[in-house]
Amino acid sequence: MAARIVRDAFPHMDEDLFQYVEGVLDSGEEFESGDDVYEAIGGIVEQVAGDDSEHVVRLLCDRVMAQLRVSAPDGHQVANGGRKRLEAPVHLGSLAGDDTVQEMPSIWLAQKEVVSRVDTKKLEKAEEKIKKKLEKQSAAPAPAAASLAEKTASASQVISKRDVRAEARGANMCKDIRIENFDITIGDKVLMTGADITLVYGRRYGYVGRNGLGKTTMLRMISSGQLVIPSHVSVLHVEQEVTGDETEALQSVLECDTAREELLARERHLTARINDGHQDANLSEQLSEVYARLQASDADRAPARAAVILRGLGFSPEMQKRPTREFSGGWRMRLALARALFSQPDLLLLDEPTNMLDMKAIIWLEDYLQTWPSTLLVVSHDRQFLEVVPTDILFLHNQKIDCYKGNYEHFVKAKTEKMKNQQREYEAQMAFRAHAQEFIDKFRYNAKRASLVQSKIKMLEKLPVLVPIVPEGEVVLKFPPTEPLNPPVLQLDEVDFRYPTSDRYIFRKVDLSTSMESRICIVGENGAGKTTLLKILMDDLSPVAGMRHAHRNLKIAFFSQHHVDQLDMTVHSIQLLAKRFPGRPVEEYRQQLGSFGVSGDLATQQVGSLSGGQKSRVAFAALCMARPNFFILDEPTNHLDIETIEALGHAINRFNGGVILVSHDERLIRMVCRELWVCADGTVKALEGGFDEYKTIVRREIEAANAG
Repeated sequence: MAARIVRDAFPHMDEDLFQYVEGVLDSGEEFESGDDVYEAIGGIVEQVAGDDSEHVVRLLCDRVMAQLRVSAPDGHQVANGGRKRLEAPVHLGSLAGDDTVQEMPSIWLAQKEVVSRVDTKKLEKAEEKIKKKLEKQSAAPAPAAASLAEKTASASQVISKRDVRAEARGANMCKDIRIENFDITIGDKVLMTGADITLVYGRRYGYVGRNGLGKTTMLRMISSGQLVIPSHVSVLHVEQEVTGDETEALQSVLECDTAREELLARERHLTARINDGHQDANLSEQLSEVYARLQASDADRAPARAAVILRGLGFSPEMQKRPTREFSGGWRMRLALARALFSQPDLLLLDEPTNMLDMKAIIWLEDYLQTWPSTLLVVSHDRQFLEVVPTDILFLHNQKIDCYKGNYEHFVKAKTEKMKNQQREYEAQMAFRAHAQEFIDKFRYNAKRASLVQSKIKMLEKLPVLVPIVPEGEVVLKFPPTEPLNPPVLQLDEVDFRYPTSDRYIFRKVDLSTSMESRICIVGENGAGKTTLLKILMDDLSPVAGMRHAHRNLKIAFFSQHHVDQLDMTVHSIQLLAKRFPGRPVEEYRQQLGSFGVSGDLATQQVGSLSGGQKSRVAFAALCMARPNFFILDEPTNHLDIETIEALGHAINRFNGGVILVSHDERLIRMVCRELWVCADGTVKALEGGFDEYKTIVRREIEAANAG
């Protein structure tokens, strides 16, 4: 064994260092000469031998190389002395008279009994332990995969022995969550490495970062158990909509409180047995116990609490009585959110909860979550929501997660100041390094200054390695310029509308006029007719009465959240544009995608593997390829990160055509809105006070509903 040479030469070497040397020599790496061995282990051995022992260590590495040649397993001749590489281990004592061995250093010819230091009993126990561990891993069921991302995503983490022992004893009842030193990958792509998060019970965390970095993936890892948290902490991830069946909406929410449902079922069972004439005294005692537990859990108030939540999320009393199968996917997602809010888990995971809500429901949810009693982790790109709800911000960047106290505004200030300090520290260290290096270069060959030069060199080696701050690239969206059109560009005069299958009018007497300078934002509750109004403006629906007037050169580009779902997911972005607009050079497609932040390798990545925000940018690029002069945007921010929403607002303000926007993102509305139109009570009205007046009206309605 080659490592034995090192052990015999330095019997007092630290065991950890020796095991490292032994691992390097037994790794199977092919060494061509003693210099290769010295490169591999020389630095470690010199730590034991002393600083002035390079010559001794090199001789030792030559002896190790000689032994490696003798015990090489591949049976080929080697260049040095024609020594053979044998197929089996060499018994050196039996070769003492062999000429080939006589050429070896004499230490190998010493007749010395080698005593094994391996404890066979401990070795057997270790092997048995490893065997049981492998059997346990193979018997564990594989987690079910529901999507492409989940099929290829994997996570690993380091769990401290203290936490493992506490979990095994059931002694850890703390509801704080620590996930330390974890990695997340999707295929060959590393999303996070060596990341850490700590979630303190009772605090609300906003989780932010650019699209495609892995925020949603991490939430799925936590909810599926791939990232391990204490087993006594209940987790609920609002991701899938409620299954539609005959269950009423209110009852669907109540059923998620399984403890209450079990007590009520038990009460019905016991009451039925007593009514059937059973004379068992235990039945009355059991029924009394059930009543006591129901009273202690405040079960009588549960229906009222569930109704308040549903009402806040937009379900009228009539809707709360309807079967869940009658609701669309968006309303079923609201039901899933209502069930989560009602059940109050120890850790609630929300991913873009405002995407499915109108402005009134968002304002209610903001107020409701400010009194959330347990831990909340929410991914959101709604800046106003992040200003109001979180007590802390988790910031994902550079495959790491940083935690900042306060809301999003405090986070932006703290992050900016931190980056400035880190840059100043880096620049100061670079100046110090340059000054020290100048001294070293100047007096390197001065014998009188040799000790000072050596101290400077060692000092530089001990300095921490700092890297310059690389700010995240600014997101820029560019809408193509267009030729001006004389007003009115698009106009509705005295428009009435109802669907042919209904007698109820959606609109009455709607007047709407737009120009190339228009920045009209349309708000209103879901179901008030915002989408219907857009279809009338685009001439997809014809009014029952009144007229729609449009400029003959008007080219409308309509963007909705369904655009993202309707993209061809099997091609990359360049191919997608080439299919829709054939015959143009590849450079033009790349330039168009680049103007929406889809550049480089991202443009040749399959559309299905892009994040939601990246798909939205591709959809925008495809729309703008047709050179429209008027945009109608229906909820364009649903998949965009905060930086891209800001960029969209700036792009709208720079665009020299007209824009009509339907959005629930308060930040975007305030950036671009010049006219605010409210869909309510069967008509469309302009608010002179703008968004502030609308928000005041909504808060009054919420307060009135809560009081009622």
